[in-house]
Amino acid sequence: MRKYVIMGVQGSGKGTQSQLICEDLGLVHIAVGDIFRWHVRNHTKLGAQVRRIMNAGELVGDDMVESVVRNRLDDHDWNYGFVIDGFPRNGRQAEFFMESYDIDGVIHLELPEDEVRRRVLSRRLCPNCGMDYNLIADRPEQEGRCDICGHGLITRADDTPEALDARLRDYNEKTRPVLELFRRKEFVHDIDARPPADEVQAKIRAALNLPAYQARPTV
Repeated sequence: MRKYVIMGVQGSGKGTQSQLICEDLGLVHIAVGDIFRWHVRNHTKLGAQVRRIMNAGELVGDDMVESVVRNRLDDHDWNYGFVIDGFPRNGRQAEFFMESYDIDGVIHLELPEDEVRRRVLSRRLCPNCGMDYNLIADRPEQEGRCDICGHGLITRADDTPEALDARLRDYNEKTRPVLELFRRKEFVHDIDARPPADEVQAKIRAALNLPAYQARPTV
């Protein structure tokens, strides 16, 4: 069983790299942000709480985040392991996680802030089916329309320049110190996230001593 944490600023490719690992190795990708967005989209009680917090320009509290992570991992559908994305984001969450679960490695995707801005401000989302697009590398076939359901694409609320500035500050102040906590256990692997996704994946596999990545042919 393999259990990994993947960390990096917005736009560093955490979701893409997690999915590439999980598809090949039978691991489960646990994206904490996606869980919250699902609740908001489906108008659950938790989703209503999250929406109020976001509308107030605040971050979801530790208790709520830890509860969501604990409940998700309690599903035990990760027989071969998991890659968790978007958690932990601060020291308290890291301590909770390390006390509760053994971790085999932390993947840290490094990306300069100018490239973060270029990537994040090019992202688009389908509010209907949740499909993500990027106007740099993954444009929809019809401008402004989702390839899956045809719904109009939007810019996510947290992908504005102002929201990105706030997220970067929060990452530098709270999440970067988490890396130092993990480094004390000597299992952080720093990976340059600037190259194409296939190259980044190959470097991650090499760092973690996983089977070599075989890029899928494009159709």
